[in-house]
Amino acid sequence: MAARYKILIVDDEDDVEQLVRQKFRRQVRAQEYEFLFAKNGVEALRVLQKEPDVDMAFSDINMPQMDGLTLLERLGEAHPLLRTVIISAYGDMDNIRLSMNRGAFDFICKPFDFEDFERTLQKTLRSVEQTKSTIQAIRENDILKMYVDQGVLEFMCCKEFEQSLTINKAVNATVMFVDICGFTSIAEQEPPDVVVQLLNRYFDAIVEEIVALGGTVDKFMGDAVMAVFHDDGHLQRCAQAALALRNRIGTFTAPIATRPDYVPMVSVGINSGEMVSGNIGSVRLKRLDYTVIGDVVNLAQRLQSAARPGQILLNDSCMNALGAGFQYEFLGEMSFKNKALPQKVYTLESAPAS
Repeated sequence: MAARYKILIVDDEDDVEQLVRQKFRRQVRAQEYEFLFAKNGVEALRVLQKEPDVDMAFSDINMPQMDGLTLLERLGEAHPLLRTVIISAYGDMDNIRLSMNRGAFDFICKPFDFEDFERTLQKTLRSVEQTKSTIQAIRENDILKMYVDQGVLEFMCCKEFEQSLTINKAVNATVMFVDICGFTSIAEQEPPDVVVQLLNRYFDAIVEEIVALGGTVDKFMGDAVMAVFHDDGHLQRCAQAALALRNRIGTFTAPIATRPDYVPMVSVGINSGEMVSGNIGSVRLKRLDYTVIGDVVNLAQRLQSAARPGQILLNDSCMNALGAGFQYEFLGEMSFKNKALPQKVYTLESAPAS
């Protein structure tokens, strides 16, 4: 089991290593600290090459081959996050200023006052922990940005965010399901890297058209996308996005070894009306999905399932609400699960000329 912290001591005096090992023998046995030693700056850099996870260093100033001030400069270039405390028998202000200007975290004098040494060590390690936490938060934030809409990220910074997790509401919006036709068979035949890269390429194009018309990607489901459009003109904007992404996907050529003739196409289902918006999932597992649910959503998904490649299906209610300029083709009446009466279904052909 590795020690919690690795500490490098750089000093050419032989008794320093013995004193440090004796003073901190209890912490070393408890694997709280692991001490590494070097006689000069050159050796210290070699140690850091082999042990890049060193948390902090104590370094003397006057040493052969490479002194502590030169080492500070080298550490600033090669190990900018490493905290270094300078040790010197010369407590003059010039050495203090030179050390601090070259990046020293702190400064202690010889002969050692080990109480001060330990306090300095603990203070420096607290700073190391803060830096690690900050870096981890930045990494997590960068990863989060890959999965969460920017508007949601901004909202998460607000103090009202936690209370909002339990707030649900009815909204009037348009929901769209987009499926990449025939992709399941490709996923079964091609190597995983090819499948993922190709699917992400299609998804990028679909998302771009959705976002361009003010839509929000609610979720990815296998090789399908669910999107929601809110605010004024949500149905019209959704219809335009559906036409745009259908046309764009149709221009893609697929470099697939087993299916050189494959031309990607989408099937789309659209529905509009009142739906429930809220956090759905398991609070116990701390996995909630901010989404929309309800009959309107269910029908949109079933319309998509009924659509053939290249079709954008909607019912007569959406067709009438879209207004003039959009072109449709009436496909007939279709029965859907949980719908008492058949639905008149249309396929959307084109948008009004701009």
